[in-house]
Amino acid sequence: MAQALRGQFRAIPGGVVGWDMTAALAMAEALGLNRLIAAELLPLIEPFAVRGINAQVRATQHDETGS
Repeated sequence: MAQALRGQFRAIPGGVVGWDMTAALAMAEALGLNRLIAAELLPLIEPFAVRGINAQVRATQHDETGS
């Protein structure tokens, strides 16, 4: 589920601030997952995903600028 959410995030210039939880819960339901469990667990996983995505963004920006 978390891998499937990689395109469902809220972003600002220079980074990601979080998942689109409306889309995440709809995806959980479409996958046949319990919405209540998804609503409890996704916010616990979200900060780790956001940190990872932002680290990739920074690395890409660093590679592009050479600084």
